[in-house]
Amino acid sequence: MPDYSHFLGDAVKRARGRQGFSQREVADAANIDTQTVLKIENYKGNPKLEVLFSLVRALNMDSREIFYPEIERKSPALDQLRLMIERCSDHEAEMLIPIFQAVINVIRAADSISIE
Repeated sequence: MPDYSHFLGDAVKRARGRQGFSQREVADAANIDTQTVLKIENYKGNPKLEVLFSLVRALNMDSREIFYPEIERKSPALDQLRLMIERCSDHEAEMLIPIFQAVINVIRAADSISIE
């Protein structure tokens, strides 16, 4: 039987690193104790569903990182963007489309200049 605490601990560490959060900031955002975050990251935690739910949401995590760790993530950045977009209202998504397009155009233009 796999050690699920390692999957959870590693996923939380990665997500916390992506967000640039300290353990205390994660605990505050998830409304849990800092020791709980520490235990999870050190593979000693076995959180209740309520804690896990709060933690996943506070870290804006893709829960598949925890429950399906064997699936290779080809692009964690794209997964993160998808998750953010899925949490948008229709109005927010409509407002973001021209912004995304403009940003993508600028990035691609900058990339083409640096390649030349």
